[in-house]
Amino acid sequence: APTPVSALLHAVAVVKVGVFSTTRVMLYVFGVNTMSALNLGIPTAYFVSFTILMASVIALSKTNLKARLAYSTISQLSYIILGVALLTPAGIEGGLIHIANHAFAKITLFFCAGAIFVATQKKDLSEMGGLGRSMPFTFAAFGLASLTMIGAPPAGGFVTKWLLLVGSMQAHQIGILLVLLASTLLNVAYFAPITYNAFFGKRPEGEKYEGIKEAPLAMLIPLMITSIISILLGIYPNIFLNFVKGVF
Repeated sequence: APTPVSALLHAVAVVKVGVFSTTRVMLYVFGVNTMSALNLGIPTAYFVSFTILMASVIALSKTNLKARLAYSTISQLSYIILGVALLTPAGIEGGLIHIANHAFAKITLFFCAGAIFVATQKKDLSEMGGLGRSMPFTFAAFGLASLTMIGAPPAGGFVTKWLLLVGSMQAHQIGILLVLLASTLLNVAYFAPITYNAFFGKRPEGEKYEGIKEAPLAMLIPLMITSIISILLGIYPNIFLNFVKGVF
């Protein structure tokens, strides 16, 4: 799909509908007490844990930027279901708040992918070494949004990961905690090298990036705004935490 469409599909529209509907069924149709009584929570948590890890491994194998972002969406959305399936206060908060954290970060990443393509016609990560020196604002925004995907401070994703870790301990599920740690390492493996190579990597042989500059302001301004919001959600998490606490 065209990049603007991909941004809407993966960040705020189609994929979120399924996750939102699933969490509504779990919290309102069944409810925490019923889910716990029927022992449905923890098996669901381990099922989506498998999805988190497998989607991350597949994302790591992709060299097309949009393909890597697409598979990361599968992994990231599974964090939402995982948090709710833990059936603990911290877990549910972490899962629900990730709806907002993921939305702003992922739309930033797809905006960046679109800006890179418009400016360079490049899609493959192997072609982007040193490109950050020609497009510093785009790749800086990509790096900021990547922090949420990884779960690193001060981005909103750190709040998500922290609450999920606390939730897994509240549920006495060391296995889930280990999955979260492993998936974080995978997140680092498939996001961090993109920004690092863009700023510090070698340019492809014979590529001088002559005439390449940032995408038009109409594309640059939105991705800068959404990247900043993804950081502000980590600095001021109560904006959404106070909202999700009233859900269950």
